[in-house]
Amino acid sequence: MSVFTIEAGLAFLGLVLLLVEAFKPDICRRTLGLMAIAGTALALVLFVFAKHDTASLPGFMQPWHQLDTLALFYKGFALVITILVLWLTLECAPYLTRFTVDGKLAEMFSLPLIVCAGMMWMASARDLVTVFVSLELVTVSFYVLVAFARKSAFSLEAGVKYLILGALSTGVLVYGIAWIYGATGTMSFDGIAKALANPATNKTAALFGAAILLCGLGFKVAAAPFHMWVPDVYQGAPTPVTAFLSVGSKAAGFVVLTRALDAFLVENSIIGTEIQSLLLVAGSLTALLGSLPAMFQTSVKRLLAYSSISHAGYLLLALACRESPRFDLSSGGVVAFYLATYLPMTVLGFLGLGLMRANGLGEDIKDFAGLAKRNPLLALLMTVSFASLAGLPLTAGFLGKLFVFLGLADHGYWGALSCAIIAAATGFYYYFKTVLAMFTTEGTDAPALKLSSATRAVAGLLAVAILVLGVYPKPLQKLLKPASATMAARN
Repeated sequence: MSVFTIEAGLAFLGLVLLLVEAFKPDICRRTLGLMAIAGTALALVLFVFAKHDTASLPGFMQPWHQLDTLALFYKGFALVITILVLWLTLECAPYLTRFTVDGKLAEMFSLPLIVCAGMMWMASARDLVTVFVSLELVTVSFYVLVAFARKSAFSLEAGVKYLILGALSTGVLVYGIAWIYGATGTMSFDGIAKALANPATNKTAALFGAAILLCGLGFKVAAAPFHMWVPDVYQGAPTPVTAFLSVGSKAAGFVVLTRALDAFLVENSIIGTEIQSLLLVAGSLTALLGSLPAMFQTSVKRLLAYSSISHAGYLLLALACRESPRFDLSSGGVVAFYLATYLPMTVLGFLGLGLMRANGLGEDIKDFAGLAKRNPLLALLMTVSFASLAGLPLTAGFLGKLFVFLGLADHGYWGALSCAIIAAATGFYYYFKTVLAMFTTEGTDAPALKLSSATRAVAGLLAVAILVLGVYPKPLQKLLKPASATMAARN
């Protein structure tokens, strides 16, 4: 079975689940959720044992798809985050149904499968047309998911904002693609790389097109100055959707950025210096503009939204560093490593937030007061999550930031490194402000919170992954090393 067949099957399953709910409206939402999880888990198993070479793809897809190490990593990443988001949706179902018109959650279980298929196709894209089609499949699905809680004014407001700004960013992206095509005569990444290495290519047109394209992608990854939509959209969207946006959508945007920048920053590129400088400035501003406002947030959900912006800044700085001989990883490999560490700690944080909401509590820091007394295990797990997000040593988040900081130091980007360190230091304040609230004596008279055995198991596995990656990252580094070799050979 080819990888493309698995991806198409996953999208087809999403459509089937929608039809099942439409023609059998009395079906249990838990049954739909478990069917979606089982289907995605089966896709993950089949993906692991499928043939991972381009020759295994259908003939009509071979010119447009690639199955290098980076593509395979992001495909597996998309499947894992989709399974976790579907599980989180099941856990939050009692809370979510109160904000839907008919109490149904079919779209919350089916659309993530379509989003997953879009992210997997995006990871293999060889050209800008495939990128655009896959990206819009993901984005349009998110328009529905963000505004899904139709009885919530916050959700509807978030949906409208995301729709308007998303449509604007799509227009900018298409405009950039048009300029790139006009300057280089091609839309394939390999063709663009060859054209930009040719001194005869019009530098002004190519640079303008690349800058516009990066602006369009900047919205997708929440890079400054295109990040202002994030706090409102994250706060208004249902918690599982927020987690999906924070991890899945960000990963999809960065795999496209990695592909594009590999072409723009090819050896002897006529626009390489300018694009690298743009990345350093954008990454530094994004890290700071994500961390500094987070210090003043009282809502944990908005705090995590600003945190997501800050992490996008670190990832942009990693892309600016290009090769990192110290770790034997390309810039794309460092980004993939960072996202692999970002997944468990972010999902664990949103899982804790979703469980709080499912138990009738709010999203403000004050609602976390005394959590250690009401449920010590949940407080401990969220402490692990927030400690890793802050970058505490012996956690996965520490190594992700360390790779970025050492890459900046190795290349002598001291200004960007200073901004990144300030942003990281600020993170310790706002993350541990929430942790401190959980261990205060206030709110200890509130009723205890109960977690199911399955929830404890999933949350425990995420916490273990955070700690294991924090002390033993070698297997993950080894998994991503071939990406460097492949990229170097192509460049």
